[in-house]
Amino acid sequence: MFDHVTIRVSDRAASEAFYTTVLLGLSFETMYSDDRFAEWDDFSLTAADDDNPVTRGLHIGFGAPSRDHVDRFWQAGTEAGYRDDGPPGPRTQYRADYYGAFLRDPDSNSAEAVHHGDVRPPGRIDHLWIRVADRAAAQRFYETIAPHAGFELANASERSRFVGAGGSFTLLEGTPTEHAHLAFPATENATVDAFHRAAIEAGYRDNGVPGERPRYHPGYYGAYVLDPDGNNIEVVNHDR
Repeated sequence: MFDHVTIRVSDRAASEAFYTTVLLGLSFETMYSDDRFAEWDDFSLTAADDDNPVTRGLHIGFGAPSRDHVDRFWQAGTEAGYRDDGPPGPRTQYRADYYGAFLRDPDSNSAEAVHHGDVRPPGRIDHLWIRVADRAAAQRFYETIAPHAGFELANASERSRFVGAGGSFTLLEGTPTEHAHLAFPATENATVDAFHRAAIEAGYRDNGVPGERPRYHPGYYGAYVLDPDGNNIEVVNHDR
């Protein structure tokens, strides 16, 4: 579902150490790390700066291939001194076979390892929880871009849950998640264009017009808009 999710962190070394430690419990190693960012498949982090503040209030759930991997994720984190946010165990309020464990990263974002019957390969993002100031307004935004971003609204009772191929994200009312970056994949540049056009015509804020971003790699074609809470939302075609 996600091409990538990127967080901005207050202490690059501390946050990279946290995610390196806990994601190894899921048998998932750092794919890439340089002076710009560190990357674990569809998850990455980079340092905050004056123009790009720290990501706060995000919950990110990583898919685990087994319950034992969930246990190892939590054990690696707690033994390294990171903050426990919920020990390994069933969470049947989510689904009958849901087994998860929770930690807090150095900026107090919630990181989870979860195993259930529909989980994707290890280390991939299974789900996000995003808190919003106005759920109805946020839901309208994501419904606007959904046809171009590869997901759809699954339910909207107490929460608004959007699902795509192998993943989901959920909107909840509360103190808003800040400065998260969510990117969704496209297979054609025209889809990127349509995403941006639909958002702008609906009155949402531009954060980067469609075009090539060769600083990422040749053929990287993306566009960016801001959701109602100021999170940076992208659709990208890796034309290579």
